[in-house]
Parts: sequence; C-alpha cells; structure tokens
Amino acid sequence: MAKATRRRFTAEYKLKVLREADACRKPGEIGALLRREGLYSSLLAAWRKQRSQGELFEKKRGPVAKEKNPLSSKVAALEKENVRLKARAERAEALVDLQKKVSEILGIELKRNKEKD
Repeated sequence: MAKATRRRFTAEYKLKVLREADACRKPGEIGALLRREGLYSSLLAAWRKQRSQGELFEKKRGPVAKEKNPLSSKVAALEKENVRLKARAERAEALVDLQKKVSEILGIELKRNKEKD
C-alpha cells in the first residue's frame, strides 16, 4: 500500500484558482471548477481569507539574512557573554550561601571582610 501524502499548493496555483473562481458568474461554475481541480469549497474560502490578509505569497526558506549593521554581531556576542557571566555569578552566589550555611551548621566562624561591613 502506498502511503497517502498531503497535497501542497503553491501560492501561484492558489492565485490562479482564485482568479478563475472570481471570474465565474453562472450558477454551478464554481462547483465545476472545484470538481475539475479536485478541491473542496473550504479550501477556496481559506485561500480567499489568506489573499485578503496578504499571506498568499511564497515564503523564502532557509536562514534569515544577516543585518547590514556591522555592530549587530558585536551586540549579539556581548549579549551572549552577558548571559553567561550572569549565570556564573548566580552559581558563585549560591556557593557562597552554601558555604555560610555549612559553617553555621558546623559552628565554624567565618572571617568577615572589613571593607563590606
């Protein structure tokens, strides 16, 4: 048995069918068009909605083009570095808190930094 595959319609084909449907004036012409093309009326309605919303165009696939601004890559690198350093600082603070709790449990007095207090 062959596995059924979903049909995919190009924007060009959709626009062609919509133009033909818009040109139909007599009763039953749209039904004949849909039977000839093997389509359902719901597809026609959905395509009309897409056309009115401006979504009926071919979308380019692949990676997004890089910005022209030369500083954008520098900003992205600095933001990545900032995230990394924030995570590292949070880990260090958690370690210090853990050391304080352990010293309290064991009764060890920690040396205080005079500059901070």
